[in-house]
Order: sequence, then structure tokens, then C-alpha cells
Amino acid sequence: MTNQRGVFLKEIRAISWVNDGLTLIDQTKLPHQEINIEIETVDQLVDAISTLAVRGAPALGAAGAWGIVVAMRQGAKENWSAEKLNAEFLRIRNARPTAVNLAWGVDKVLPVVSSGVEAVLAAANKIAAEDEAGNRAMGKLGADWIEKKVANRPIRALTHCNTGSLATTTWGTALGVIREINSRGILKHVFADETRPLLQGGRLTAWELSQDGIEHFVIADGAATSIIARGEVDVALIGADRVAANGDTANKIGSFAVALACKYAGIPFVVVAPESTVDISTPSGKEIEIEFRSEDEILSLNGQRISPKQSKGLNPAFDVTPAELISALVTEKGVYEISNGIIPGSRAVLI
Repeated sequence: MTNQRGVFLKEIRAISWVNDGLTLIDQTKLPHQEINIEIETVDQLVDAISTLAVRGAPALGAAGAWGIVVAMRQGAKENWSAEKLNAEFLRIRNARPTAVNLAWGVDKVLPVVSSGVEAVLAAANKIAAEDEAGNRAMGKLGADWIEKKVANRPIRALTHCNTGSLATTTWGTALGVIREINSRGILKHVFADETRPLLQGGRLTAWELSQDGIEHFVIADGAATSIIARGEVDVALIGADRVAANGDTANKIGSFAVALACKYAGIPFVVVAPESTVDISTPSGKEIEIEFRSEDEILSLNGQRISPKQSKGLNPAFDVTPAELISALVTEKGVYEISNGIIPGSRAVLI
């Protein structure tokens, strides 16, 4: 596949079932090393999820589903009891609390466990295939909406964290929309927030944009609000780890600040995520559990302490953007103008 500039677009699959086994790209090593991890045990998978070797809500959904296959195969080899097997299923399901897709992926395949490992594998493969198709649909729907709402050409987009192929089974959510806009020849460039403390934007989004030959600037998280306020951005796009029933959205820490800046500047703030990220059992953002990660991610850099020994670190991995700040939620089913009260589950879906 090539973009409108004739640049070959490398197909990236962060997580896949290859040669009858689960394979992950180790995202902690990017962009300097492209290393695959072969997952054969639940310990390996839980560690990969916890350390963010695999990350991104849709990718975690696939990881949860395929993880059940991994657990069943390991259990058969090691003669686990039913209680042990169920406990390992639960370990996978709860490996990260904020992203609803991980638990969703596990829950989708659990009903067919009694039918055997091949039935579970088929169900997991279907989830991955549907995610890819959904990504493509979101890209087109989001680009259509932005073309109607953003008058400036070519479009200057800003994105936070990583929402591309590395966060999904392939193609991407918010970055998938940006790719679609680029393919239509109406994208000028992308501002990619570095996304502290683990630099998913500076490392991963920049890597994907480089692969696609898309002009981009990596910026400090703290620079985003100023750049938006100065009128240098036409639209901001992010992904989501959980969308509450009222439209409140949890995403990587720093997303809320971008939304506030967009409101001030009068530009669209767009969330792009699959319908599986919508958690109707969570009434609002107040009920979303926020994952707090190790203080070492804040106090150290590349294994070297950068803060005084007396300093403590506080490291929330996510924040919640209120629904009233979200111009649109793009899913594979359509575009919900959340700030206008059109939320998932309502009949009004704009496309």
C-alpha cells in the first residue's frame, strides 16, 4: 500500500497469531529496535501487558482473547486444575484496570472455553479481524466528519499518546483517521505530543508517522496547549481506554489538558475508539478506576535517577475528559457528537 506521495506504507501488526502462536512487537524497545516476543505462558503475557510491551485498548482486547488460548494450552501441558485455570484467566483480565478492552476481550471468548481451545482461537481470531475492519471504518468516518467541520486546508492535526497500528491489531484509531486524511491529500502535518513519562508519542507515534512518510513534529506535552491556543492546530484527535455511558472518556494522562485547550481555541477535539471501549456499566468518568504506575517512571530516566532521593513520585497513567469537551466520538458505527448530547446508545448517529 502507498500513500498519495507514493511512499510505501509498511503494514504493522503489534499483536498477531502467527505460526500457531501469539507474537507481540516489544514496544518498549521502539523506535531503536524492532523485536518480537513469542508468548507461550500467562506469566509472559501478563508481564508484557504490565510493562507496556503491548498496549493500546484495541490491542489489549485481542491480547485478552488470545491470552485465553495461551492459558488453556499452558494448562493442558502442566495439568492445571479448573480452579487454577480460572485464576489464570482472571490474572489476564485484570492485568490493567483502566482499559476496558482487555476484560472485554477475555469475556468475549470465555463462553466458548467449554468447546475447546480451537473454538476459543477461532473466536479470538474473529475479534482481531473485526478490529482491523473497524479501524478502517473509523478512519473513513472520522475523516468524513473532519472534512465537513474543519475549513482550513491543508489540515494541521495534533494527537496525544499512540493510537496507530501499535495500539490496535493494525491501522489505528485516531492515527487511522489521520492516515485517511493524509491519503486524501488534505493533511499538512501532525503535532505528536511526546506523552510523558513513557514517551509513547515521541517514540511510537513518531515511528509510525515516519514509516508512512507523514511530516510531523514531536512536541513536549506542555507545549501542546500553547500551540493550540496560538491557532496552529485545526483538530486534535486522541484514542480512549474507556468511555463511560455519559460520554466521559479516560485516555492517557495529558488528554484533558488538550481538550481544554481545544475548547479555548474553538477547534474540534475528537475521540476515536471502537464500540467495545464504551462501557455502559460505568455511568460517568467519576467511576472509572485510574491506574497508578510505578513512581520510578517519573523519578528516573533510562534507568538513571533524575530526582533527589527524598522526592516521591505520583504517576497516574490516565485522566478523564468530561463529555462536554468532546466534539465527537468516532466508532466503527458512526460519529457521536457527544458535546451536543449525542452519546453511544442513543439513536442519533451522525455519519
